[in-house]
Amino acid sequence: MYAVVRTGGKQYRVAVNDCVRVEQLPGEKGDTVELRDVLMVANDATADGAAAIQTGSAVAQRVVTAQIVQQLRDRKIIVFKKRRRVNYRRKQGHRQNLTELRITAIQ
Repeated sequence: MYAVVRTGGKQYRVAVNDCVRVEQLPGEKGDTVELRDVLMVANDATADGAAAIQTGSAVAQRVVTAQIVQQLRDRKIIVFKKRRRVNYRRKQGHRQNLTELRITAIQ
């Protein structure tokens, strides 16, 4: 069984015991987080190989529960702006704050 959830403006395909890095969520290490914006849930494949997929109002009450593994920062990226022949150069670094989650249940 897996689900597609939306958090931080991005969508993630998650299953139980998966570790996912998402944009920073409030909480400490070990806290439980509920992801309520579930877009799709797919059950295990049936005998004919097709998965039972639920979307829309069928998953409106579904909740994905996760535990915070750690709060961390991503690697640094360099933002460099340049306009030719104008002597215009700007260099800026950025590190995104992330939260690593371990999915515990899809309800």
